[in-house]
Amino acid sequence: MPHRSNFLLNRVEPVVLDQLAPHFASMHLEQGRVLAEPHHPVQKVYFPHNGIISCVVELPGGGAIETGMIGSDGAWGASQALDGKVSLNRVVMQVPGTVSVIDSDQFRLLADARPAFRGLLVSYENFFLSQVQQTAACNAVHSTQARACKWLMRMNDLVGPEFLLTQEFLAQMIGVRRTSVTEVAGELQKAGMISYSRGRIHITNLEQLAACACECHQDVRSHYRRMFQSNEEGSPIPFS
Repeated sequence: MPHRSNFLLNRVEPVVLDQLAPHFASMHLEQGRVLAEPHHPVQKVYFPHNGIISCVVELPGGGAIETGMIGSDGAWGASQALDGKVSLNRVVMQVPGTVSVIDSDQFRLLADARPAFRGLLVSYENFFLSQVQQTAACNAVHSTQARACKWLMRMNDLVGPEFLLTQEFLAQMIGVRRTSVTEVAGELQKAGMISYSRGRIHITNLEQLAACACECHQDVRSHYRRMFQSNEEGSPIPFS
């Protein structure tokens, strides 16, 4: 079943997923596709199979910064759909990919009737909040290079060692000037950690990149492990 490519849906009991599946559709979303705008109602809930969804805070001066990243480890729109809320941020497809998508109203009815499924989604929202808080702390105290390495490590966790990425986009994601990212990318490439050409990055030395990343990457991983492994030692999670 294609929906099992998403970690959260894969954790749902088979009989429950069989009941949910007819209400989901699988679709491909291209890079840059806007899924929600600030203060607009959330119409759909998305469970990525691959690719990356980014929550982006737009600033009055025209800048923007990423506050959270969702891949096959999670979902976007679930908490808003459950409580009938609007989106507080701009939400875009950062990396193209396939998702399982469901109408928000239908999703709320299905989740309300299945407490275990709803509880799984609440657990993920708690993790996502911890990721947002970690990002805020990271942006306040860590260097541009450490933050860039952390961000690349997170991308490796969710989509692998190679992906499309412009320096302008990376600058926006970590909230710095493009000139700063150009300098950092050059240093990382010279050190043999990445190769970068025509908007495509390939991570060539993951160990060295991890050593240069701030501790926030491991902290986010640790939050996820505690949230979803807990008493289920050895159960598969998207990264370990």
